[in-house]
Amino acid sequence: MIKIIKNNYKFYYNLLYVYDKLMEFYYEKLSTPEKTIKKRYKKRLGKKVDLTEQIVFNDKIQWLKLNWYDPFATICADKYKVRDVIKQTVGEKYLNEQIAVFENVNEIDIEKLHKSFVLKGTHGSGFNIVCRDKTKMKWDLEFRKMKRWLSNKYYLKNGEWVYKDIKPRIICEKYMDDENQHDGLTDYKFYCFHGEPMYCQVIKDREAEGTIDFFDMNWNHMEFTGLQKLPHSKEKIEKPLKLNEMYNIAEKLSKRFPFVRVDFYYVNNKVYFGEITFFPRSGFGDFQPEEWNERIGALIKLEKINKKRE
Repeated sequence: MIKIIKNNYKFYYNLLYVYDKLMEFYYEKLSTPEKTIKKRYKKRLGKKVDLTEQIVFNDKIQWLKLNWYDPFATICADKYKVRDVIKQTVGEKYLNEQIAVFENVNEIDIEKLHKSFVLKGTHGSGFNIVCRDKTKMKWDLEFRKMKRWLSNKYYLKNGEWVYKDIKPRIICEKYMDDENQHDGLTDYKFYCFHGEPMYCQVIKDREAEGTIDFFDMNWNHMEFTGLQKLPHSKEKIEKPLKLNEMYNIAEKLSKRFPFVRVDFYYVNNKVYFGEITFFPRSGFGDFQPEEWNERIGALIKLEKINKKRE
């Protein structure tokens, strides 16, 4: 039954639209950010969030959602406006080519776009369409998907206020390819604490099963994994030649924030900025072994934060 509904794109996305609006009504009228976070935390992690002691990483991320506020974080979370931040802070050369910007799905003319490209929603997480060959895409489905993006108040679901004041847009970027990366581009995600990059999360082979590995800044492989439940790579991951370059960029971009993750791609020996994320997995993922939730959480010094959300 579910498969039949999903195959009827129009009916399926109409149902999703109604569902989205009902949930938005609930989050806005019948709940509060704190109640929503507590409920989502319990559902995702199977335990109660601790907003008083704030020892583990997950709890501190929830605390930051409720208590920390910096309007500049909203600019950095906006996948359109952050490009100006990158230009001004580290230089335009680190940006992937932007082909077009759309405020309405009806503005998108697939015939005028390149054979390959990437479409991204600017005001949330997971709003991505990677197109390698536009002639092989089911555009009726993809257009309905993008319409849902633009109508979605993403920030409500998990209390991620950084997305609240972002104007919904869809940006089209150049499709990046590296002949040495056969199952999708490798992500290098720098976990930065009070302006200091401490760990680099490497996600490989997304189009296959996917792997996650963490390294310290000396490229020592760490025993833990997270925040997604993916295994370590079975192959040795070589230190990228431009690791220090990525480190320096991440340091500059993270210096005013208590915690942030700065993402890069390393394509054909060149560094490209990916995105800035303040609440990875919305704080509902975990590190394994479990002790690392506390060890990494200890790097966020809440006592240093003097800005409160208004």
